[in-house]
Amino acid sequence: MGYSKDSPVKDILGDPQARRLVEQALPGVLNSPMATQLTGFPVGALVAHSPAIQDDEQALSALWEGLAALDGSPALRAHRPFPQPAQHYEDASVPLGSATVSHTGSGRAREPYEVQLDGPTHGNPFVDVEVSTTFTCGEREVVVGGFYDGRGRYLVRLLPETAGAWSFRTSSTARSLDGIVGTFTVEGAAEGQHGPVHVDGFHFRHDDGTRHTPLGTTAYAWIHQGADVREATLRTLERAPFTKLRMCVFPKSYLYNSNEPELYPYPRGEDGQWDFTRFEPAFFAHLEESIRQLGQRGIEADVILFHAYDRWGFSDMGAAADDHYVRYLVRRLAALPNVWWSMANEYDLLWAKTEDDWERMAALVVKEDPVGHLLSIHNCGPFYDYTRKWITHSSVQRIDVYRTAENVDEWRRQWGKPVVVDECAYEGDLDQGWGNISGQEMVRRFWEGAVRGGYVGHGETYYRDDEQIWWAKGGQLTGESPERIAFLRRILEQAPDGVLDPLPSDWDVPWAGVAQQQYLLYFGFGRPRFRSLVLPPGNAYYVDVIDTWNMTVQRLPETVQGACRVPLPGREFIALRLTRA
Repeated sequence: MGYSKDSPVKDILGDPQARRLVEQALPGVLNSPMATQLTGFPVGALVAHSPAIQDDEQALSALWEGLAALDGSPALRAHRPFPQPAQHYEDASVPLGSATVSHTGSGRAREPYEVQLDGPTHGNPFVDVEVSTTFTCGEREVVVGGFYDGRGRYLVRLLPETAGAWSFRTSSTARSLDGIVGTFTVEGAAEGQHGPVHVDGFHFRHDDGTRHTPLGTTAYAWIHQGADVREATLRTLERAPFTKLRMCVFPKSYLYNSNEPELYPYPRGEDGQWDFTRFEPAFFAHLEESIRQLGQRGIEADVILFHAYDRWGFSDMGAAADDHYVRYLVRRLAALPNVWWSMANEYDLLWAKTEDDWERMAALVVKEDPVGHLLSIHNCGPFYDYTRKWITHSSVQRIDVYRTAENVDEWRRQWGKPVVVDECAYEGDLDQGWGNISGQEMVRRFWEGAVRGGYVGHGETYYRDDEQIWWAKGGQLTGESPERIAFLRRILEQAPDGVLDPLPSDWDVPWAGVAQQQYLLYFGFGRPRFRSLVLPPGNAYYVDVIDTWNMTVQRLPETVQGACRVPLPGREFIALRLTRA
């Protein structure tokens, strides 16, 4: 019994022979939004939406006959047996701790400190050798996993959070790497080096207590572009208001993402297949440098470990290879202070992975990350259970064409954690509903999320013939929302403690702020000529009328108190700020 028009797309994706037939008949169709998002959809419906083949009855018949001739037993991609660390990688003739060690005598707090061991290269050190290091400073002890960087180099990286005298001792399954000791001094943090971001109630702070406001943007595959595009992306970010960037580790295959990257995370074997037991150090060095470049510009890298938009096979490597990758990635990147972890972009589209897989890999991230970077997982349809202990904050995609940011206060109550709407739709003009809202609507969603105590993310999807679209590849921004988001950022920084929390609100207007200190009301697409208010007795308040689109703040000449009436301009996108006099 072979495949038919009624066979689910996921069965075709899971059978290399069936997939090959469809790709030959309809190049690129299995990387379309429908194929990727609707894996339970009948393959016949997918083909019916592909006009290129509809006028060729002979090719269409050949496709269905070829699929019907297969055995119709879809299975996950065959996975090679995965090797385990070698028990006797070096024999007893190799002296313990005989590898050469290199490290500097001093470092700075909140900056990566690296110990390099020059050791053996035989076999496959990526899987054969396990190495870790115990770092000690007074009563403080931190165990950090190391990794193989190729050419006989083994690296261990620490992100020291405090100044002082530190020492280390290595442990390894390779005798030459085991028992190496050393000392170094950590000086105080450099000015402006705030350290990693952590949760602070429903908001965020850096290690040094500095407030972090995650107003993010998205450029999924920016690191997979040429040097000119990457440099343009960084120049754009220097002028933009964004403090966080969502980005993928693996390359992306999707609309306007058709180019091949210059580097891949894995080498190819002699058979032309990826060797998932080895990594390509040049790729990971490039990834690290890209994240450092963001950090130099004050931007957090929201690193996406997995996604479904994949034509290379990285989304379904098998559990053992997945774990190997997660462990290696976290060990390489955890010492970078500006890292956030996102287990997946649209986890529910990765049909080969179960909830148990996500829980197992998330536990591995927690285990291998001594810094405790922020960690979440992003949805397409159903939400993940954001109450899970390992999840530090929710990373939400819109669930309705019109209404998402308006749910932030409810999600705060439901999950008890910070809410980041990483995907509220994108400012642009694409034919897809997620990519054609106006700049005004984008800004409105940012304000709705902010006044309800959360944070909303940006993306830009204006069509270009060269497919150089910001959301996909970075480059340049041309939309209207970024400068208005910068204005919102300034308003948030002026709020008590730099954050907004929801307050008891009117049925038609959300209120935020700190009771009896400062109130912020946002009218959105309402456009009142005035507003009647009842304020707590005994206090007078300065009144600022904020035009969130035209980016103006007008202070009214008189303070108000008690029951009062405040004049307004009768325009959309107005906010009202009342600050205790």
